[in-house]
Amino acid sequence: MQPVRLGRGFWTVTAILAILAVGAIVFWYEFPLEKYLPEAIVTARQVDTLFRFMAATGSALYIFVGGYLLYFSIAFRAKATDPPDAIGVQIHDNHKLEFWWTVIPALFVVLLSIVSVRIWYEIMLEPENGVVVEAIGHQFYFSFRYPQINGEVTDEMHLPRGVPVTLNLTSADVIHGFWVPAMRLKNDTVPGLVTTIRFTPRLDGRYRIICTQFCGVLHSEMDKQALVIEEKPAFDKWYKGWQQRNAHTSNALPAAGGQAVALQGGSAPAGQQMFAQKCSACHKIAPFDEKVVGPGLKGVLHDPAHPNLVNGQPATPENVAAILQNGYTGSMGTMPNATANGLSAQDIANLVAFLDSLK
Repeated sequence: MQPVRLGRGFWTVTAILAILAVGAIVFWYEFPLEKYLPEAIVTARQVDTLFRFMAATGSALYIFVGGYLLYFSIAFRAKATDPPDAIGVQIHDNHKLEFWWTVIPALFVVLLSIVSVRIWYEIMLEPENGVVVEAIGHQFYFSFRYPQINGEVTDEMHLPRGVPVTLNLTSADVIHGFWVPAMRLKNDTVPGLVTTIRFTPRLDGRYRIICTQFCGVLHSEMDKQALVIEEKPAFDKWYKGWQQRNAHTSNALPAAGGQAVALQGGSAPAGQQMFAQKCSACHKIAPFDEKVVGPGLKGVLHDPAHPNLVNGQPATPENVAAILQNGYTGSMGTMPNATANGLSAQDIANLVAFLDSLK
């Protein structure tokens, strides 16, 4: 067989595609993305850097692949003079070509991994101290809980500019998705679980909050609430206003003085089943030191080596019930409250009975 020559047309097309690819790369790195989608938090810039990198390289790759497909389909098309049984050019075992189409994508994946991990690392290292807020998904709205504000804030989520924020996410009913496009960060809210996003607001403004998981017939209505980033004095004024507004509101957690659960009639077998459904993702039936997220709970009410619970209270059935009812946030993380976990008073009594049976 005669060797296939690419000819001058191939190199001309390659030069044109290279110019177009460079133009696409320059476009994505110069495009004023923040003009159309503000960078509301510090790490939004890092996410935009990753987006620009992926958009630039993806566009360049598409230009070359699409351009070559179009060129080869024209350059090696069937001619009117070809016999009916003619077949196209057959190329086999081109080791150089196989080497480069393996090495170039592999190098690209490695480079993309390095850039992604570095940006992910910066996001995960966001400061933990500052404001702690809990966002809870409902059908069909988000509610927000702040320390020292009774009940829930149900209209907007306010945050002070320049102050690190720890946002704990959970759901009271079904899976929702908490997304603020201007933050570039998103996380699902899952019943019985608490997920966390850490960030530092940097740009004053009002930014739409959107639910990104189909959660029922009015899912499309879950885009009416807003994240408000403002200066610290304005945030303090808003915060004080909600404290006064909810001063006599019962706490929905109930995190402050809710009626204690009656533990009489708790069933250990029912509690064991409930533990497997609600608690096993974070706790083992094992000694205290064998942690998953929280500590092991075997003998939690009878282990002399650990006379106190994680909140420093004595290990009594009543205090365990209080943690199950009210939740707790400490060095090991956040224990969801009964509302987030979907626990009734009887469920709590059953769980305490089961834990009390573990000697």
